[in-house]
Amino acid sequence: MAETITVSERAGGIYTNDVRSSRHHLFADEPIDLGSSDLGPTPYEYLCAALGACTSITLRMYAERKKWPVEHISVDVDHAKEIHGDGIKRDVFTRVISVTGELDEAQRSRLGEIANKCPVHRTLEAGSDVITKVASL
Repeated sequence: MAETITVSERAGGIYTNDVRSSRHHLFADEPIDLGSSDLGPTPYEYLCAALGACTSITLRMYAERKKWPVEHISVDVDHAKEIHGDGIKRDVFTRVISVTGELDEAQRSRLGEIANKCPVHRTLEAGSDVITKVASL
């Protein structure tokens, strides 16, 4: 099972949070124009970061396994809420992958296919169940 991440409010801004794993300490926050202190990425920025990081790591693993001459991978991810033709508002993540290296078009195309297999991409695409429990302290 994956490690538990603990998120708790902290001093800084009205929405500032500590984000802790067993090995890392990060901040999450909202921008100043929403009344907080902008001490860290927003939750949606972390979601974009998760998709970008998972994509980059997945592509690096694939390129290493295939022994392809990939020198550098960079992933830009944007998030928006868009209303589709059916009138339903959906989250849309746009991912632009930049790969440096002597690759042919078939290899570049294959990397696009592999990017769609990264675990975070699959999770976002499939949807998830969220179970909420409120604990007494």
